[in-house]
Amino acid sequence: MPQYFETFPKRLYDIANTGNEKVVTDIFRRLKVRDGIKDNLAMFASYDVQDGDTPESISYKHFGSTDYFWVICLMNDITDRFYDWPLTNSAFEEYVKQKYDNPGAVHHYEKDQTSGVTNGNGPGDFSYKVEVNSTDADGQSVSNYEYESRIQEQKRQIKLLDQAYLQLFIDEFESLVKR
Repeated sequence: MPQYFETFPKRLYDIANTGNEKVVTDIFRRLKVRDGIKDNLAMFASYDVQDGDTPESISYKHFGSTDYFWVICLMNDITDRFYDWPLTNSAFEEYVKQKYDNPGAVHHYEKDQTSGVTNGNGPGDFSYKVEVNSTDADGQSVSNYEYESRIQEQKRQIKLLDQAYLQLFIDEFESLVKR
């Protein structure tokens, strides 16, 4: 099975503008998985990224090979594996300490919406909350630490493509990249 960048077209490129062109991989090709595909629940399994999991380790557990880490990243809109992927517990603690002088200080205030979506879809879903001023009587404080924890929790919730669709996905990916 080809690796991610092996599929990308090659181009002649003169990086120093000296007339000395070299063959390089066109890494600026970008593809996005169609929303209709990502919304098709029958094609995916939900997965909670565990402390220390990497796209490669999950690929190995799920597909039997580390070669498909890029499928996991693409399906979950992970373009930067160091910032879009959840941190390990120890890296998260260090990150919060570095980012905030006082992790326990108030980041913002929020309350439940009164119309539209009024409850979450699982313990890590806070989309039903709306940010309010500190003077709002129903407002509840959210600390810097809790705010960052929620972001990490959202990153932990990923979708894994069903193995039955893997080759179909790869074939379509290859045909689109080569265009």
